[in-house]
This record gives sequence, C-alpha cells and structure tokens, in this order.
Amino acid sequence: MSESSFQFTALLEADALADVGTPGNLLVVASFSERQKSRHKTQTQCGKPVGWFLPRGLVLKEGDVLLCRSGETIAIQAAPEDGSQVSSSDALKLMTAAYHLGNRHVPRQIGPGLLRYQRDHVLDAMLEGLGLEVQHVLLPFQPEPGAYHGKSILQIDGGHHH
Repeated sequence: MSESSFQFTALLEADALADVGTPGNLLVVASFSERQKSRHKTQTQCGKPVGWFLPRGLVLKEGDVLLCRSGETIAIQAAPEDGSQVSSSDALKLMTAAYHLGNRHVPRQIGPGLLRYQRDHVLDAMLEGLGLEVQHVLLPFQPEPGAYHGKSILQIDGGHHH
C-alpha cells in the first residue's frame, strides 16, 4: 500500500458532557447498551472514529452532547431497538406492570399510558398474564434513570440536568 493511499483518522476523544443547549456538530446513534458504557469506541454518522471516557454510572440520553478534547461536539441520538410496549387506560394495570418489571430490575421507559422495555418473551408472557396486550416495537429506548441517578426523563421543563 502506497503512502498516498493510506489515510489515518485520529480518534475523537470525548470526556465530558456539554452544557444544555450546546449544539452537536457531529452525530452518534447509539443503543441503550452502548449509552450505558463509561468507556466506548464507536463512530459518528459521517464515519469519524470516536471514543468516550465518562464517569462511571452516567447514562447518555437522547439529546446529550459530548465535548471532545479537540473542541468538536457530538450529539447523542438513541438508536431504534427491539422493544415490547404495553399501553392501557387502566392506571392500576400499568402500575402493577411497572412494579413487577421494577421488582426484576428491568430498565423501563414510562410514558403517559404506556410502559416500554427491551424485548423479552418471558416478561411479555408475565404482562400478558396481568391482562395487558404486549406490542413489539422498533423505537428508541430511553428508560427511567432511577431514583438515585438524577431526574426523570419526564421532567416538567423537558430539559436535561447534568
């Protein structure tokens, strides 16, 4: 291989979150599993390699922006994932379902009249047994962060606080 045909692209290193409202000039689409990792190598939508080195326990959310050591910014977008969703106007059924999923430490996304979790046939059967209809969906998965991990994604002001 000649020297002229070889291209080296430096790894963009991100080690901090930008302030709320900072625009990202690059984009990474990542699954929930990837967004939970404190150390991760991937690439931007335009093919630039990127690695993030973040504090343990931080879970990246849709709309978060990473600051790179080079000064570039990378917006995070949640990738569509295989999921299961139950919807109901019966709040007691949804609360019971949320309780049983939480009791099993299952990450779950909570929205008005719905619960979403990563697809699992055993959990699907359990919720069907509670009288809920399970739908399989391919949507971005953004579960609740939990009581000890900051504010809910359903904050009244809709913003992120880091």
